[in-house]
Amino acid sequence: MATMESLIGLVNRIQRACTALGDYGGGDQAFSSLWDALPSVAVVGGQSSGKSSVLESIVGRDFLPRGSGIVTRRPLVLQLQKTENGQQEYAEFGHMPRRRFSDFAMVRKEIADETDRITGKSKQISPVPIHLSIYSPNVVNLTLIDLPGLTKVAVEGQPESIVEDIENMVRTYVEKPNCIILAISPANQDIATSDAIKLAKEVDPSGERTFGVLTKLDLMDKGTNALDVLEGRAYRLQHPWVGIVNRSQADINRSVDMIAARRKEREYFATSPDYGHLSSKMGSEYLAKLLSRHLESVIKARIPSITSLINKSIDELESELDHLGRPIAVDAGAQLYTILELCRAFDKIFKEHLDGGRPGGDRIYGVFDNQLPSALRKLPFDRHLSMQNVRKIVSEADGYQPHLIAPEQGYRRLIEGSLNYFRGPAEASVDAVHFVLKELVRKSMAECQELKRFPTLQSTIAGAANEALERFREESRKTVVRLVDMESSYLTVDFFRKLPQEVEKMGNPERGNPRESAAAANNVDRYAEGHFRRIGSNVSSYINMVSETMKHSIPKAVVYCQVKEAKQNLLNYFYTQIGKREGKQLGELLDEDPALMEKRQQYAKRLELYKKARDEIDSVSWVR
Repeated sequence: MATMESLIGLVNRIQRACTALGDYGGGDQAFSSLWDALPSVAVVGGQSSGKSSVLESIVGRDFLPRGSGIVTRRPLVLQLQKTENGQQEYAEFGHMPRRRFSDFAMVRKEIADETDRITGKSKQISPVPIHLSIYSPNVVNLTLIDLPGLTKVAVEGQPESIVEDIENMVRTYVEKPNCIILAISPANQDIATSDAIKLAKEVDPSGERTFGVLTKLDLMDKGTNALDVLEGRAYRLQHPWVGIVNRSQADINRSVDMIAARRKEREYFATSPDYGHLSSKMGSEYLAKLLSRHLESVIKARIPSITSLINKSIDELESELDHLGRPIAVDAGAQLYTILELCRAFDKIFKEHLDGGRPGGDRIYGVFDNQLPSALRKLPFDRHLSMQNVRKIVSEADGYQPHLIAPEQGYRRLIEGSLNYFRGPAEASVDAVHFVLKELVRKSMAECQELKRFPTLQSTIAGAANEALERFREESRKTVVRLVDMESSYLTVDFFRKLPQEVEKMGNPERGNPRESAAAANNVDRYAEGHFRRIGSNVSSYINMVSETMKHSIPKAVVYCQVKEAKQNLLNYFYTQIGKREGKQLGELLDEDPALMEKRQQYAKRLELYKKARDEIDSVSWVR
């Protein structure tokens, strides 16, 4: 059967572990973690309400900074852990996990110094909490959160929003359903004006989570008492009110220890004519035990939901660790296998981009369907086959001997000059597809989650892939240029044989003597504008035919030389080279990103924490 201390101690251990692993960072994000599911006690009160004295009475140590105005300027998450009798008391800070403080005056100084590190030596506040654990045989297992005191006005050096800022900060804690509210109110003020009770009533209207504490009972005017409040007549809560007698300022100045202060408090209630009948339920020692018992009952009720959350966290962490990848083996064979598996994972994603399983491959079709036809249409054939240029080329082609029937040399020079223009679109298509393939390599590399672990290998594979693409581009460039050159090297004769024979037309018998008509046609057409226009028109028709051929043959060549090669052989050369590497060189490729290594270690620690917490909870049984 588990004791109250074991249950609360278990929660405290989980909370401390969460703090050490960074699960609790303050602000909204903190309350989405396991911490949010674990019960804790938030100490709420106005400035100078006696919050610090109550906490020190519960702890039994003088360890909190004191002064006027806002002394608590950051939340203090205080975790008390009961130890065996006779063991030395000590404290540890979350930001200094390996240093133990046995001098509590140094604890007070470190709280003040750590506050100043975030807020500066000013009166500003910060929601970033300070985590402090105190181990002592004189405490009960509790988690207490000391919050800045509520205030009504901003003093010099504070922004006008300080009142609202403090209230909003306090609300982020007390609004949570697992938060127990310890509402501190001074007895020498009207309870109706209590800032703590006002806020508690707003966030916990049923009073199920609120414990009322009256401080400074010994400072009330003579002839008055706080029985109406303590007995629940002035303001009723579901839990009993507890009265506290704090150390006086004179006691603090004289450094009266807490043991003496507690004894003095017990004597006050035992001998008080007003509160003597309530003495067994008054004082800081009773308050600590009351809170501890209540925490036990809350924890019992929360165990199923805590277990469920822990199991969910374990599943998520294991999934994330699988996503990040487990630690790699050290032998060369296993390392080589890992590298090849990672290469295949990358290659699979790259192929999915090309085949349409992932976006991007369609851009290659866009090159063939849009860019290439557009580039072909924009070629300057109109300028090349202008009347002036045709006349010039045809006239110069025959030299000193004019052509007899058809200007064949002129035709060939016009066609060859036109075909050279196809080189530009052909090479541009190669470059455009190369750019798309490089972009797909980059995207595939970014999408390959397994490779993110190994930046060196990632960079090496990317370099090998791009090197292969360069080889494919060069081969593709040579091929498309050959296609253009082939068109220039042998013209399609049938195309010209099908053209109307000019001489025959001019030699029509109906027009007279054929021989004379042909001679006249040669003499006239050779220098006439119509003659050169027909030549330009014939060449243009032939070039259009070749353009249609190029529009289909260039994509075929590019796909064969670049796309198909990239799909089938992108990493073949790399596979060959990697197989020649030795163990040390393989290990260098599997040099993980330090940030990911740290992330995996953190997840592994969290996983260990949650599994240990689950095992502890499963092993705990309690009285039903």
